[in-house]
Amino acid sequence: MAKVELKQPIVKEISEAIQDAQSVLLVDHRGLTVAQDTALRKQLREANLSYKVYKNTMMRFAFKGTDCEQLDQYLEGPSALVVSKTDATAPAREIVKFAKTAPALEVKGGIVEGTLYDANGLQDVAKVPSREELLSKLLGSLQSPITNFARVIKQIAEKGGGEAAAAEAPAAAAEEAPAAEEAPAAAE
Repeated sequence: MAKVELKQPIVKEISEAIQDAQSVLLVDHRGLTVAQDTALRKQLREANLSYKVYKNTMMRFAFKGTDCEQLDQYLEGPSALVVSKTDATAPAREIVKFAKTAPALEVKGGIVEGTLYDANGLQDVAKVPSREELLSKLLGSLQSPITNFARVIKQIAEKGGGEAAAAEAPAAAAEEAPAAEEAPAAAE
């Protein structure tokens, strides 16, 4: 079997991985211990991210004609590919978080929603909250005025209800007083 025939399935695998991807990152994993690499793979798997080490030439072939072609400049030395199809900021966030505990892990560059970022740019992307966090903050912001309005209305009702009961008490007492005065007069 020719070498090309052996390489085609790998190029196809990479192409399928980056197709419809929200973000694609390249990292240099040199210097990671086996335990660190295992922990990194586990963390990325739990975050629903794909992480795999490929040869640079295979990635170059797979990147041709895609947004990822911009990553060719970072394909030097050992490279691992981190891909997310669902959350654009998740790979940067997870890699940057892990790199704090394992300084040997180096972010080379990446494509996030079609835009090329270098290592410094990916540090900034990592600070962006996930889509779920942003949605929950939005819903909290939308719900807050309604909740505050409901509280104010309840307080007004409770305060107004107390005043109404206080106003009704003298009126009821006034109604009872003439009736009591009439009763002795009727007895005479």
